[in-house]
Amino acid sequence: MRLILAPMEGVLDHLMRDLLTRLNPFDLCVTEFIRVVDMRLPPRVFYRLCPELYQGCRTPAGTPVRIQLLGQDPDWLAENAAQACRLGAGGIDLNFGCPAKTVNRHRGGAALLGDSEQLYRIARAVRAAVPAALPVSAKIRLGLEERDSYLENSQALAEGGVSELAVHARSKQDGYRPPAYWPLVAEIRALLSIPVVINGEIWNAAQADQARAQSGCRDLMLGRGALALPNLATTIKTGSPPLSWEQIMALLLDYSDMEIEGDKGLYYPNRIKQWLSYLKLQYPQAKALFGRIRTLKHTADIRRTLASL
Repeated sequence: MRLILAPMEGVLDHLMRDLLTRLNPFDLCVTEFIRVVDMRLPPRVFYRLCPELYQGCRTPAGTPVRIQLLGQDPDWLAENAAQACRLGAGGIDLNFGCPAKTVNRHRGGAALLGDSEQLYRIARAVRAAVPAALPVSAKIRLGLEERDSYLENSQALAEGGVSELAVHARSKQDGYRPPAYWPLVAEIRALLSIPVVINGEIWNAAQADQARAQSGCRDLMLGRGALALPNLATTIKTGSPPLSWEQIMALLLDYSDMEIEGDKGLYYPNRIKQWLSYLKLQYPQAKALFGRIRTLKHTADIRRTLASL
């Protein structure tokens, strides 16, 4: 079983990847998406979204990082995939799962699930541009409005040369509302000869077992669940208990120091509140803490409040 830390735009940045891979035996991380439109992006864009490029495209804990691209043009996606590999990327991931309106409006992310031919063209172009020794993976959902195009889309991507496929077991229209339709992914798993990774609605070890059993997939991709329960991957792989609230508080302080000292300190108030919004799904204490800092706008005030508890 491999455990993969999912890409989450605006949430799972390199600092959070650092923290979670130090806590958990993840086998792989995927970056937030790099948007590709109509040009080859300069190296600074790749280094900003994936500073792990400076250290062999691995987190400080040694977990490999794969760069994710989002766009609709096969040629420009291929050009930027090649650019990322020249900079040291250990592989490329293609985003066909993001449901955000701002992304879909420009025919990116999940919007492409209505065009299996375009999925094939993108996969084929990127696979041809990436060195054969490096993987090209993709992430999809089960469809747009309905859960109806997953077999056609999965087949198109596999025929285009994708090395493995992660499936968020919901449609774009489903968003993030439960349930996740794990049994439908079993149909993809039966169709394809490449590895298929199950994703969606995995919040604890029991659900991880259910997702694997119902989907037939060996490997798991963890996203929101890994933020709500920061040692989720460890509980799945080793049976360890969830972290205590006292341990979570220590993590919050550690993360606060990372954000303040790093290059994203200006975003710290929003980032810490965002993380607490996930933590309160597993820890009642997080709801009370969120209430205490909800109206605070300055880093020093939030940090002082955390340190006082």
